[in-house]
Amino acid sequence: MKQNGNNGKPLNVVGKPFRKVDARAKCTGQTKFADDIFLPRMLYCKILRSHEPHALIKKIDVSKALALPGVISIITGKDLPIPYGILPVSQDEHALCIDKVRFIGDPVAAVAAIDEDGAFDAMNLIEVQYERLQTITSIEEGVMIDEPRIHEYGDGGNVHKKVSLEFGEVEDGFAEADLVREDTFFYEGNTHLPMEQHAAVAHFDSDEKLTLWSSTQTPHYVHRALTKVLEISASHIRVIATPNGGGFGGKSDPFNHEVIVSKLAMITGRPVKCTLTREEVFYCHRGRHPVLMHIKTGVKKDGAITAMHFKSFLDGGAYGSYGVASTFYTGALQTVTYEVPRYKFDGIRVFTNKPPCGPKRGHGTPQPRFGLEVQLDKIAEALSLDPVEIRRNHLVKPNSVTANYLRIGSMGLGACIDKVVERADWKNKFSWPVTEPRAVASGSETQLEWQDPLATARGSVTRKLPYGKGIGIACSSYICGAGLPIYWNNMPQSAVQLRLDRQGGVCVMCGSTDIGQGSDSILAYIVAEILGIDPFDIRVVTADTDLTPVDLGSYSSRVTLMTGNAAIQAAERARELLTIAVAEKLKVPIENISFAERRAFDVENPEVGVSFAEAVVLAESKFGTIGTVGSYTPPRSPGKYKGAGVGPSPAYSYSAAIAEVGVDADTGMVTVERIWIAHDVGKSINPVLVMGQVEGSVYMGLGEILMEEMSYRANRNVVHKIPSMLEYKSPTTMEMCDVKTFLIEDPDPNGPFGAKEVGQGPLLPVPPAVANAVYNAVGVRVDEVPITPEKVLKALREKSKGRDGRFGPESIPSVDWPEPLRVLTPDEGGDGREMPRVSVHS
Repeated sequence: MKQNGNNGKPLNVVGKPFRKVDARAKCTGQTKFADDIFLPRMLYCKILRSHEPHALIKKIDVSKALALPGVISIITGKDLPIPYGILPVSQDEHALCIDKVRFIGDPVAAVAAIDEDGAFDAMNLIEVQYERLQTITSIEEGVMIDEPRIHEYGDGGNVHKKVSLEFGEVEDGFAEADLVREDTFFYEGNTHLPMEQHAAVAHFDSDEKLTLWSSTQTPHYVHRALTKVLEISASHIRVIATPNGGGFGGKSDPFNHEVIVSKLAMITGRPVKCTLTREEVFYCHRGRHPVLMHIKTGVKKDGAITAMHFKSFLDGGAYGSYGVASTFYTGALQTVTYEVPRYKFDGIRVFTNKPPCGPKRGHGTPQPRFGLEVQLDKIAEALSLDPVEIRRNHLVKPNSVTANYLRIGSMGLGACIDKVVERADWKNKFSWPVTEPRAVASGSETQLEWQDPLATARGSVTRKLPYGKGIGIACSSYICGAGLPIYWNNMPQSAVQLRLDRQGGVCVMCGSTDIGQGSDSILAYIVAEILGIDPFDIRVVTADTDLTPVDLGSYSSRVTLMTGNAAIQAAERARELLTIAVAEKLKVPIENISFAERRAFDVENPEVGVSFAEAVVLAESKFGTIGTVGSYTPPRSPGKYKGAGVGPSPAYSYSAAIAEVGVDADTGMVTVERIWIAHDVGKSINPVLVMGQVEGSVYMGLGEILMEEMSYRANRNVVHKIPSMLEYKSPTTMEMCDVKTFLIEDPDPNGPFGAKEVGQGPLLPVPPAVANAVYNAVGVRVDEVPITPEKVLKALREKSKGRDGRFGPESIPSVDWPEPLRVLTPDEGGDGREMPRVSVHS
């Protein structure tokens, strides 16, 4: 199989463990983050935020604050009346609230002063009069309460988005099933917790041109928002994404502080900086949506799925953010791991008076993956099947199209499962938990024999692991970039420019943002591979809207595949020019010229050649200045129905994880002892960096399943309980488990050198693998995330009383779902278009 950039030649850079190109600067403290920027005459900004969760703004008095020495300017909502938002369908934010606040932390006024303390003091002198409104505090209230409305748009009342899709006749699929199971799950919201807080510096120069330095993942979309809100020509705005101390999706929106410092710089004629406090970052949030889920799945006796109906209920918080996309994502990817021939999805996102949710690592997919993988285990137990086999035997086929028209390319999940099962010694550790253990003597040892409720199906069972020790498996998939841009158009989603100079220097320029995942290094590795030079010979310039071509941003695991392919195209075009010039000089056929070790040479006589710098001189002498461009646009999705834009991807990565846990039945404490994880990365551009990404995902997944949650005080004020790193629990080195990482290389023809994503996918199987292991250890199900000691103890107490030993949601809100958009599946001869709102077979 041919991959982009390979052409069957041996690789000298790709696949090798080079250090990151920015590693030394970061390790020695030379890297300048947004808060490290200081400009002459710079002012400092502080933002007054609402202490009311839902209220009308009746009056704002800034007179006392303005009178404070050192205060240069104060602005309120009337100074920035134009709304903005990341999605064209959710332009619902104002940089400063005009007439209404919607959550505690909503920005109301902003101060620019000569020092930070002065700005803080002035901020506290601003007086705001509010008229309180009823607060919406939960998914259930968002569904049921129509008035007062948090926003005046959406799908009615406080419903932001409601969607219903059906692919094939789902009821026919349930009728064919030998077993139909229904389960309800809840996944609590959590936040990104980057090391670096949000920060931005704006400068408006004498030519009336604005420059904004910001810790952002999406400089292109920030640029677009500033153009709209400030009503400045786009050509007069420059956005520079500074090195980013962690994002995980939390810096993907255009933020109010970026707009505010830009406006203050325009008013004062002086640079203005705003660095958010850690508490403010918790209120800005844009993290994982709390999602309530109901899954109905029909299966045959061998575990083959006949139909699935998935319902998701999202708590979106106070604003739209990426919420419409998040809603669709909770339903999109259920079909890309296992064969699901008929599929129905109902999704609803509601507004509540909480900090707005948005994209966090995995964007809308860890929640449904948790529910699906736990339910699969429940189905496997009911059918007396091994959890490994029910997954391994029913994988989606490579190079196929799913029921909801997602095109699958390479598919290495089977190899991932085989690897972790072998290395975790699954067959010698796994057995189903049963109702009560009984100690029996076996020679000199005592074993636990379990009375199996399914004994008639599988006979007497001897427990392989002691009570309190458990093992669980889960699998997942994730996209390698979204198939469509946020603002639909026919332009490339990523572009790269190369500049070669006569000294042999190479500069690669791209709009992508390195948020710690190593995208700057990927650009250097790929260009170096094609031009036959060292990665550290290359100067990388990224994320500057004045200097670099457009890249849509670092989100949806798109950068390696999309910017990688653009870099290949640009580098191959440069190599072609060099090849023509060198072949002419050496008087050899063009096809004989190769590039390696900083040389261009005749492959038949390697000693005949020129240095790379000489090759550039020859090319420049022949063609003029050497500059090339490359771009990438994903292939079109086969889906043509409304909503088909969410889920398609040039490729899908796959992961399988096995968790081994210990559960203390007296305290409910869960300790994850080790995780084996295999990830189908297609091709490792740099295996060390890939492993780092996998293990970082494991760490974040452990935090989500064991402890992390955005929780609020139990009253109508919706006050965040834990807006600090002291109280918001996240794993330390003490909680991090031993991780065994395996990279599965199943090259995908759509990826650069066959590479696929690794930044987000490996997180997804970790929470359900741990949940399944907890059940395996003590025989109780916690169908909620996070799994806390309190929940485990409650489930154990329920089981001791003869009940089912489950902790989780019992019901879902009643919703008047719209008639689903009907789409014939590919197996039914469909072409990806929605049908009239009537039965498929009518």
